[in-house]
Amino acid sequence: MAEELETLPGPYEIFEMEDGETRVLRIQSYAQGTIRIQTSEVPEGKEVNALRIYVGPSVKPIGVNWWDITSQTLIAQLMPYLEAPRYTTKEFTIKKYGVRPKARFTVEVRPGA
Repeated sequence: MAEELETLPGPYEIFEMEDGETRVLRIQSYAQGTIRIQTSEVPEGKEVNALRIYVGPSVKPIGVNWWDITSQTLIAQLMPYLEAPRYTTKEFTIKKYGVRPKARFTVEVRPGA
């Protein structure tokens, strides 16, 4: 049986990218949980699993220091790296292909500078 995830506290900062966009991240820490999102398909909202990644001000200089990733395929790609030792020393390059709900991502991981 899967472990029950707790609700992540707000505010929520959804990780969004445009088709073809690339971002380079240094992830300082992370948390897994659920968040409630509203979509045009489900305006009353629905609870989804999320991965909250904390980044530094050089990556995200405005607002809170985290993003909430709701793409289950991107979460599945990132988690093996985040569960391994020394993920904070690595640089994650994420590229998005397509638009939701069928968007896909590539994740390239390199030693950080």
